[in-house]
Amino acid sequence: MFYKDNSTMRDDGAGDCTKFVDTGSSIPRSKFSNIMHSDPNMSSTVHDDDFSIRNSSASAVTPGFFDPNRLSCEGSPMTMSPWNNSSSPFTKSPWIPFDDTNIPQNGLIGSLVREEGHIYSLAAKKDLLYTGSDSKNIRVWKNLKEFSGFKSSSGLVKAIIISGEKIFTGHQDGKIRVWKVSPKNASIHKRSGTLPTLKDIFKSSIKPSNYVQVRNHRTSLWIKHSDAVSCLSFNEDQTLLYSASWDRTFKVWRISDSKCLESISAHDDAVNSVVATTEGMVFTGSADGTVKVWKREQPGKTTKHSIVQTLLKQECAVTALAVNTSGTVLYCGSSDGVVNFWEREKQLSHGGVLKGHKLAVLCLSAAGNLVFSGSADKTICVWRRDGNIHTCLSVLTGHTGPVKCLAVEEDREQSKPGDQRWVVYSGSLDKSVKVWSVSELAPDVNQVAMMQQQQYMMNHDVGEPATSDGSSRGGRIR
Repeated sequence: MFYKDNSTMRDDGAGDCTKFVDTGSSIPRSKFSNIMHSDPNMSSTVHDDDFSIRNSSASAVTPGFFDPNRLSCEGSPMTMSPWNNSSSPFTKSPWIPFDDTNIPQNGLIGSLVREEGHIYSLAAKKDLLYTGSDSKNIRVWKNLKEFSGFKSSSGLVKAIIISGEKIFTGHQDGKIRVWKVSPKNASIHKRSGTLPTLKDIFKSSIKPSNYVQVRNHRTSLWIKHSDAVSCLSFNEDQTLLYSASWDRTFKVWRISDSKCLESISAHDDAVNSVVATTEGMVFTGSADGTVKVWKREQPGKTTKHSIVQTLLKQECAVTALAVNTSGTVLYCGSSDGVVNFWEREKQLSHGGVLKGHKLAVLCLSAAGNLVFSGSADKTICVWRRDGNIHTCLSVLTGHTGPVKCLAVEEDREQSKPGDQRWVVYSGSLDKSVKVWSVSELAPDVNQVAMMQQQQYMMNHDVGEPATSDGSSRGGRIR
């Protein structure tokens, strides 16, 4: 079982040197032996052995069925592995190398570096990127350049989420701070409140029944988190904010008046992730190794969440959750490097396992038909979902430290009909944010092999290929 380290994070900043590093530049390597991890699932040990083949599978028939032994490529349309070059059909092909200029490329656009601490949270909206670190500062970037910033009174910004002109940040001290963009100057952000509000804290403190027991035999108001806020999520219409915490609870906040409507003691250990999705469904993942499903009910003017199902029970910690845009697939990352997923029709059923990492999966994000998994092994795996099959399109490498957070935005400038592209932001404990361009397209192995053969025949004046019985198939390879 993985538990969190309650050590106070130290600021490893090295001055206020801000710089943009292009794709040809290198980033100074952090001294990871000195990192004090505050996460319940972090490992700084990285092995340099080759990756094994990435795993995925089709849906299980039985609802709720979970089989950890189901491997990737069962019926996968793409059998090549970017980590097993020896098994690649490209290296075995007798044809000349294929001109890959028409194949969609996934690659690094640039890096954002400000030597002031490890990056723990990201949020992107239109052309702005917000980054949170352990330096008390939230930085705002625009067009790969620092645009503005604002400072909190506490360190370690663990979560950032945006709704309209408001930015919500979750902190190590258990508070949620609310910021607002100035209508006169978009570069100015002013703090507009804190959750819970001072007014609500004062009113609640009068009644002894509002106090609950927390760790170390202490008591605290039920409306306050007594440990770090690990994750934030909005419901479908963004009227409710969900906050998950290492105090083993998740809380529900009404955004219109900043009221804490409910506090749920959800798990036996730190809650690492909360995701609200369609139809009042809420998912929570914890260091206790479980994923739980909750349903929101609204009897009268109150809001109540009831547990519906426990999807997963395992020894290793659940570290990250993500739901696709339509709310039909739930992804769960764990400290063993595995991503499980469940598909939802009338009910949730285990769909398979994605095995793409050597160390803990620390963050997940879903956009379009793609899923991104960031890991302590310093890589980001890009998966494409086709029905109930997941294919690993590529592995994004370049970080020199664990990948702690991800944010994804549609690339409106580069996207074309039939080629949806995304801008992916990845924050790392190497103190940098990297910006990637990723396409949903990938070369079809059979099609590429056919084009290679045709090009070879044209260059060498070779006749039509024959079948096993000596007949011709008109130049087509089946």
